[in-house]
Amino acid sequence: MSADQNSLGATTISRRAWLHSAAVALLGVRGVTPARADTYPSHPVRWVVPYTAGGATDVLSRLICQRLSERLGQPFIVENKPGAGSNIGTQAVINSPSDGYTLLLTSTANAINASFDPSLPYDFAKSVMPVAGVARIPLVLVVNNDLPVRNVAEFIAYARTHPGQLSIASSGIGTSLHLSGELFKAMAGIQFVHVPYRGSAPGLTDVMSGQIQGMFDNVTSSFELVRSAKLRALGVTTRERSETMPEVPSIGDTLTGFETSSFYGVGAPRGTAKEIIDLLNREIVQALVDPVIRQRLGELGAIPMTGNADQFGAMLAAETERWRRVVEISGQKKE
Repeated sequence: MSADQNSLGATTISRRAWLHSAAVALLGVRGVTPARADTYPSHPVRWVVPYTAGGATDVLSRLICQRLSERLGQPFIVENKPGAGSNIGTQAVINSPSDGYTLLLTSTANAINASFDPSLPYDFAKSVMPVAGVARIPLVLVVNNDLPVRNVAEFIAYARTHPGQLSIASSGIGTSLHLSGELFKAMAGIQFVHVPYRGSAPGLTDVMSGQIQGMFDNVTSSFELVRSAKLRALGVTTRERSETMPEVPSIGDTLTGFETSSFYGVGAPRGTAKEIIDLLNREIVQALVDPVIRQRLGELGAIPMTGNADQFGAMLAAETERWRRVVEISGQKKE
């Protein structure tokens, strides 16, 4: 064999080896997602709750995580990352690898912040993939027992005859509780003073004491106070009555078109494998139809949300648009 032939053969082998290694690399890149999906989960999964521990978000998350841990054979660990109206926890998930091992408890705050916070450093819709809905929780307008009103119509009439004398608490500026009150104020054509608190508990305390006259709050944290007659409930914010407070009418019965609620779901960083998304969705939906979990959700005043990932994504888009309109109507924005 001549030197030229030997050189040609070496070149051919070299090219074949290069093509082979390139093909393996390409297949590896393309195949890494299905391979992960086939073995998922192989180690613990972080479930980031962008709120402090102890509230309804914690209870909901731990219920689902316990079920996922049992079903999938790896711990699903709740990790609280509060701050900046859920933005700190949300951004931590967005910046995590898209491998299914970091999940986000999504909420109404994500839908609100898209329009309420002009300085938001991310586009939630483009950065987070919807996985599954978990629950929707109605809000309720509660007032101090000494306020001489028994229903929504009387509350509106009282506000009109006592301009500037009503104070309404919320769990913070830009929350669903705050903006529900602002929407109510705009639609009813009344005025009241908004008093933000760091969470709903101190606000409810001041409503009970009479320092504040009323508050929009999740039924989860207020229904026991209503049941024990420490507060008076005037109306729920959902179109239908709440099973937790069946005797309380919908605000929309008096103020036509008024409707808000809080919702919770699960998201993952953009790029997470569809197989992983589908697996998590199936398991979460199965958890939500379990009688024990449904009963616990009912005790919290929560309405389970089932459906596939695409349906949850459509709901997220609809809620983002709903709250965009509320922000626009109320004229409220983060400064």
